[in-house]
Amino acid sequence: MESSHTLLAAALLRLHLFLIIIVTARAKVPAIIVFGDSSVDAGNNNQVPTIARSNFRPYGRDFDGGKPTGRFCNGRLATDFISEAFGLRPLVPAYLDPAYNISDFAVGVTFASAGTGYDNATSDVLGVIPLWRELEYYKDYQRRLRAYLGDWKAIDTLTNALYIISIGTNDFLENYYSFPLRRTQYTVGAYQEFLLGIARNFIVNLHSLGARKISLGGLPPMGCMPLERAQNLANGNDCMETYNIVAMRFNAKLYDLVMKLNKEIPGLQLVFSNPFYILLQIITNPSLYGFEVSERACCATGTFEMGYTCSEISLFTCTNATKYVFWDAFHPTQQTNRMVAEHVVKTALSNFL
Repeated sequence: MESSHTLLAAALLRLHLFLIIIVTARAKVPAIIVFGDSSVDAGNNNQVPTIARSNFRPYGRDFDGGKPTGRFCNGRLATDFISEAFGLRPLVPAYLDPAYNISDFAVGVTFASAGTGYDNATSDVLGVIPLWRELEYYKDYQRRLRAYLGDWKAIDTLTNALYIISIGTNDFLENYYSFPLRRTQYTVGAYQEFLLGIARNFIVNLHSLGARKISLGGLPPMGCMPLERAQNLANGNDCMETYNIVAMRFNAKLYDLVMKLNKEIPGLQLVFSNPFYILLQIITNPSLYGFEVSERACCATGTFEMGYTCSEISLFTCTNATKYVFWDAFHPTQQTNRMVAEHVVKTALSNFL
């Protein structure tokens, strides 16, 4: 009889330990905290006086309830899928969205602003939120989280949260290659170093505020965006290889920065999340991934429209976005975002799961 009690106690103990392991695994990353541009903006720009908005149809037509939230997509963003992969909510809400409060932000929040960049001059182009201001919003978020959760639990959340940074494309396409100021000041290589310095300082400041698990995102194959292809008439609307080469070189420098900072800063767990090659594979071999069209976007003619030019009344807008790699001339569809998120989780974020 005693041995049966002993066996039962041992079994209960094992069950208890197993449940602890499950809870610990689920709590390994208690929140997703996001900084960046339109690739991860879930609607902050709705509260900013700028034309860089997408809070109208057909944006969001494949989102839950067909709601245009301010995401530059027909549905969910990569960060939404990443949050779901970590057992958290399937959406990461925008910090400035009045529909959400601190109880929602406690498990996920994005401070991102469409049209912004590392460079303050980039955010000035469309009058959006600069990266330094995103960090100020994060400080405000910390104060609100402490008031909501209490100091101990808030510190635990902030320390163990996964911080995602997705930014940089606008610095080149909206700023450096579109306006002469930075080109008169920097060669493209020197401009990359300028941006790297900003990235470095941002990560160092974020770490000083308590962040430990950080994902630094690389640039996509920006020369293959429909907008850039539409302007590449001399090469039959093929990808702008010059831009892709710049993206690859900048990504290599970002990777080196990640390696250096991990050595320099004790306790930092910094990873490089690179969307370049998976996106390039999808774009160049769309049928292998279930797509039919990669050179044009779904919205309107699919060549130059984004934001307000992506109109619901356009007769050319596709009926099934799952067949398209790009939603508008600059941003991927929900289906592409899902694939990029799965790739990033497997290749860069798996250690945090």
